[in-house]
Amino acid sequence: MERQITDLGWFDCKSDDPEVVRQRSYLEANNGIRGIEILAPDEIERAVTLFHRDGFVLIDHVLNDEQIDFLAQGCNEVIREIVALDVARTGNRGSHRYSFGGSSLTRSQLHRPEWQMLLELDIVHQFVTAFFGSSHYTLRAASGDFCLPGATEYQRLHADVRDWVDDKTSPFSAFHDPLGKVSIRDLPSPYICVNFLPQDVTSLNGPTRQIPGTQKSRTPIPSLSEEPEWMRLSTVCPTPAGSIMIRDVRAWHGGTPNLSNATRAIPNLEFYAPWFKEPTVPGIGYEAHKDLSPRAQELTRFLVADSSEELITGPTLRAP
Repeated sequence: MERQITDLGWFDCKSDDPEVVRQRSYLEANNGIRGIEILAPDEIERAVTLFHRDGFVLIDHVLNDEQIDFLAQGCNEVIREIVALDVARTGNRGSHRYSFGGSSLTRSQLHRPEWQMLLELDIVHQFVTAFFGSSHYTLRAASGDFCLPGATEYQRLHADVRDWVDDKTSPFSAFHDPLGKVSIRDLPSPYICVNFLPQDVTSLNGPTRQIPGTQKSRTPIPSLSEEPEWMRLSTVCPTPAGSIMIRDVRAWHGGTPNLSNATRAIPNLEFYAPWFKEPTVPGIGYEAHKDLSPRAQELTRFLVADSSEELITGPTLRAP
């Protein structure tokens, strides 16, 4: 069954605009990484190989139908709250494009039961443990992003982590070599992002483009004007609802046009390697934290508010 999120979008551009029709036809014919592998939940050894080779890997059948519907409903609610603040669909990651974390007062959706559910998936922890080589990792955030129909532009390729520059330029980076000889790209992955798919990802609804093997690259990331066409078409699709994409956050990636009639959402969990830590802010209240399973409590121990503090949650349109 094809699943869709909200039908919000197409604010400043019509879906039948001739240029949109041309672009839609081109992406239908050319978009997607050829021969992309989608693994089964029991292919952990193969997943480790692909993750370290490509900087990302896809796993099918992680969420069942009930979990997919529950997650989709939660995404719908959060998306509508956020978009209600943005009549012009300006977004905070580009037009019609938003961060679930950057659109939250807590930089996270950890206070939501749908994201808490994701913490309880055993298969996810099996993969993350295999990639880190240790089970002693912690949660960085429960976030993700979404793009509305009418997101006609590409987001520039980027990585989610970089070396420390100064406290203002790179406030969340904990790695710094004062001699300038070692980069975070010379090390194992500092944190891993697990994206969950509550709907099918197609060639037209804004699939993430991933550039394989770039997690270790020190080559400057190309701008949109410099980016070759093969990179623009290097997208992770088609991928069915219920799948997950696990990413090394150093690998180059970026958003692509959503020329469909439904929102594409990819909520996530982000896990710090056992040896890596950055400054964090509370993402879950003290009482709600006590209601989590013991394992989820352990994973989120650096993100819980003090018992004397009230966690203020809600949408915002600040830049992530």
